[in-house]
Formats: sequence, structure tokens, C-alpha cells
Amino acid sequence: MPNDFRFGVSVHTAESQSQVADAARRAEDLGYDVIHVPDHLGAPAPFPTLTTAANATTTLRIGTFVLNACFYKPALLARDVAALRDLSGGRFEVGLGAGYVREEFDAAELPFPSARERIDYLRHVTEHLREHVPDVPILIAGNGDRLLTVAAETADIVGLTGGSHVDNDPLAERISFLRNAAGERSDALELNIAITAMPAPDSEMPNLALPRRFLPDLTDEQLLRHPGVLSGSVGAMADKLRGLREKYGISYVIVQANHADAFAKVIAELR
Repeated sequence: MPNDFRFGVSVHTAESQSQVADAARRAEDLGYDVIHVPDHLGAPAPFPTLTTAANATTTLRIGTFVLNACFYKPALLARDVAALRDLSGGRFEVGLGAGYVREEFDAAELPFPSARERIDYLRHVTEHLREHVPDVPILIAGNGDRLLTVAAETADIVGLTGGSHVDNDPLAERISFLRNAAGERSDALELNIAITAMPAPDSEMPNLALPRRFLPDLTDEQLLRHPGVLSGSVGAMADKLRGLREKYGISYVIVQANHADAFAKVIAELR
């Protein structure tokens, strides 16, 4: 049986306590299950922002999408994860990635390890959290073989990118790799995808600027077929997400804050 849908919204501004609290309450009222904060220099600090969101809501879960594991020492991160778990009444789920923006490592005065070293360190951090805060769900997001192997072996939730092209079904190949690596854990994994573009309320065509930043070689037609891009009517977008769940097992969907109101209509269609 497929998992029930879960829906998250990612926020990128935290100008005041009231602004964060209002955004969190709005997300809860619109039917979102989780509010996320990313981990980039220049973006809001994840832990204080999520603490504010948790204090303003009662059922909304909170999460990081995703922490750059290389920015943290495992024991110190476990302390903060445990604190936010307790302060939120057990509503925190921690998302982790290997980090990829060299300029942010430079700005943080941290060495920029090789991709292999970053993924090895992600495993180290994840295993420490598994041991010391085992009741906090862990999400790992990425696409490559080594990272998906870490996710398969250690995570509860896996964030998939949808692939760098749309031919020959790269998403199906990545999920097959993940499930083979997970073995007996496979059925327990929750699969996630982030929506990078969807139509404004008065349109059926999305602004493709954001997905084009990450997938510059794809045509507009190819971008529109990408799993992380929605287009068409509310019903058509809901049908695409039903298809992702039925074909791939993806049931956890995250959108950007600027799409929160428009996507709420899709949530209503799916529930």
C-alpha cells in the first residue's frame, strides 16, 4: 500500500519573530504537515527559526532541508537536535546533506573536502545521530550512488532530485538503486521530492527560472516533464503527484514558500 501523502513548505526568510510565526501558522492552516528551513549562509539560521515556528503552532512538524553535515561536529549537532526535539514536543525531523557550495565553506573558514570525504563525513554524522537521538527521523537528500547508499542504510526519509535529464526514466533508476542498497529497510523508507516550479494562481505555466539554474541543459519541454516541475490545472498537478506515488512510491512533497498558497489547492485535491 502506498504511504499517505505528506506536504512540506520551505521558508527562506526570517526577518522577525512575528513573520516566522505567521508563516508557520499559515502553513498549518493551509494543510501542510512540515515547515522546512534550508542551511545556507545568507539564509535564516535553521535552529532558532524552527524553534520560533514550533512555538507558534501545535501540529505542524519542523525540519531542516537540509543541513550541511560538514558544518557540524556530531556531538554538538546531536545536542541541538535533542533540544529542538524536546522544545517542539517531538515534532522535529532532521534533514542532512553532504554540502556542495564551495564558497560557503570558504566563507565559514572551513576546508572544502572532496565529494568522497564529504559523503563519508555525512555517514559519520548520521550514525552519531542514530545512536544519540534515535527517535528523531532523519532525511538525507541527494542523487549519487555513494550518497544514496548512505541514505539507504541510515535514513528514514530520502530526498530525491528527479535526475539531471528526463529520458530513460532516471528517477526510476535511482529509486531502484536506493531500494537495492536498502535491502530489508526498503519498504520502511519514505521517499521525498522537492517541487522547484509550479504555476502562479492565474496561470497553468510555471516560471522555469529556478529549475533551469540546476538543469541548464534541458529544454523548456524537458523541464516541464521533470518530476520536480508541476504545470497545468490544479487537477493536472494533483494527477502528476498521484502518478509519482503510484509509479515510484514518492509520497512526501515539498514546495517553496512563494508557492504555498497556490499549492494548498493541490493539497486539498489530494486529501
